Amino acid sequence: MNPVVKTNLLGLSRAQMEAFFVSIGEKPFRAMQVMKWIHQFGECDFAQMSNLSKALQARLAECAEVRPPEILSQQFSADGTRKWVVRVASGSSVETVFIPQRGRGTLCVSSQAGCALDCSFCSTGKQGFNSDLTSAEIIGQVWLACQSFAKTMPAERPVTNVVLMGMGEPLLNFDNVVSAMNIMLDDFGYGISKRKVTLSTSGVAPMIDRLAEVTDVALALSLHAPNDELRSQLVPINRKYPLAVVLAACRRYIEGLGEKRRLTVEYTLLKEVNDQPQHAAELALLLKGFPCKINLIPFNPFAFSGYERPSNNAIRRFQELLQQAGFNVTVRSTRGDDIDAACGQLVGKVADRTKRSARYSARQATTTAPLRLLARQG
Repeated sequence: MNPVVKTNLLGLSRAQMEAFFVSIGEKPFRAMQVMKWIHQFGECDFAQMSNLSKALQARLAECAEVRPPEILSQQFSADGTRKWVVRVASGSSVETVFIPQRGRGTLCVSSQAGCALDCSFCSTGKQGFNSDLTSAEIIGQVWLACQSFAKTMPAERPVTNVVLMGMGEPLLNFDNVVSAMNIMLDDFGYGISKRKVTLSTSGVAPMIDRLAEVTDVALALSLHAPNDELRSQLVPINRKYPLAVVLAACRRYIEGLGEKRRLTVEYTLLKEVNDQPQHAAELALLLKGFPCKINLIPFNPFAFSGYERPSNNAIRRFQELLQQAGFNVTVRSTRGDDIDAACGQLVGKVADRTKRSARYSARQATTTAPLRLLARQG
C-alpha cells in the first residue's frame, strides 16, 4: 500500500484552507479556527486544538499535518540579529534572518533554495539554484521565528515586518510566494500590515504586473546601477528586462496602489564600480519624478567576490548628492555580518542543479587578484 500523503496545512492561505475543509466535508469556518491555532498559537498538534471536535481532530490527524521546516542551526549576532538555517524538502538548506530595531523586528525570508539570477555581487547566486520553496517552507520561516520568541517574549510580537529579500527571486516562485504573503497579511494568520510586507525583485517585469493583480504589498526594486550597460553586468536579468521596461512596470504597480505609496529602490554600493559622483547624477536623472525612496546598501564582502565596500566618506557623499537632488535616501546599517547574516551574504547549502557553484569554486581556486568591473564614466 502507498502511504497516505498528508496535506501540510501550514502553507495554506485562508481560501485554500477553506477549500480543504470543504473537500473533507467540513464547514469553511473551520479554516479560521485552525489558522489561528497554527499561526497565532504555534500549535501543530490537532489534539490540542480544543475548539475542534474529537472526530475532526482524528480526521485531521489522518489526512493532514502541520509541518514546519527543520531547523539545522541558529546563530546569534552581537547586535541582536538572529539567523536560522533550515532544511527544505529538496535537501537544500536556506537561511532566514531576524533583525531587531527600535520599535520593530524585521524578518528577512527566503523564497528559493539558491537563486537562478546570479547577480555578480551576491553570495547566494554563487551557490547556484536548486528549487522553489513551497508556501509552507516560506511561511514556515515566519512560524519558526515567532516560535523562537514564544517562551522568552510570550506577550510580545517580535516580527512586525517581513521582507522577501532572502535567498532567491520571489517573482520566479510566484504562486507559493503569494500564498505565503496572504497568510502574513491575514487577520487569522499574522495580521501584518500590507505596508510592512515587502517583496523585493531584481526586475522580472511581467511578473510585477501580475503581482499587481493579486496583492498590494510594498515593492522594492534591486536596482544597483543607474544605466543599462553597468546594470547588465551586475544584474544579468537586465539584459532581458532593461531599465525602461522594469521602471515602467514598477510605476504601474505603485500608481495602482494609490495612497501615496512609494517604491523602495535598493542600491548596493560597490567601491569604484557604481559609487562615483557621476553614478549619483545618473541615478538622480533616471529616477526624477518617480515616487520612490532610495536605500543605499554598503557592500558586505564575501570570499572571492572581487568587490569591496566603499569608504564611509564615499557612501556619505553619494547619499548627499541624491539628497541634494530631492530624494529621500537612507543608508542601511550593516547588521549580523559577524554571523554572515548581512545583506548579500546568505548562502545556505544548495544542492546546485545549475553547476554554477562548481564553476565559482574553480574560479576561487585560480583567482588571486580582485576583480573589477569598468564603471562607465560620465
